[in-house]
Amino acid sequence: MTGAPEPGAPRTSRDPGLPLPAREGEEVVFERTIPARTDRLSTRTRERIRALDVLFEADARALSALEVLDERLVRTAAQSPLPARARQLVELYARHVDEIDEQLATHSRDWPLHRMPAVDRAVLRLGSAEVLYEAEDPARGMIIGEYTKIAEELSGEDSPRFVNGLLQRLVDVRGLLS
Repeated sequence: MTGAPEPGAPRTSRDPGLPLPAREGEEVVFERTIPARTDRLSTRTRERIRALDVLFEADARALSALEVLDERLVRTAAQSPLPARARQLVELYARHVDEIDEQLATHSRDWPLHRMPAVDRAVLRLGSAEVLYEAEDPARGMIIGEYTKIAEELSGEDSPRFVNGLLQRLVDVRGLLS
């Protein structure tokens, strides 16, 4: 394994500037962080992503979304407090968790919830809460597009199409039952 470049040495295109251990097992000390590019995401998208973080963590830790939300309101891993809109979205999901999971399981065709990638599951759960229980009819298409864009940023290659199709199917079925 090669060591970190000498201090002051010019960086090459293959060297992203991250330190490497000089010897196997040696501690790595990070000198700087590279922030994610959020300039291309709207404030609303960032709020939705913060709410997705709560759902993802709740799923990973096998806790309720409200338990993780309470923890995040006291202490957050992010540099800024949880936005009010993110909190509202998590609370919306928590009020309808059983119905949402049932709808997703029913309409996801050959993809049980436990087999979906965790990021997709969080995106679908939050997107379902918003389009089924909050959004008015004209705004639903825009919201589905927003969650499709989030899946494009955060998940795998096929996820945007899957998220878009499943959220649209839920809205269509909901329209038939109304």
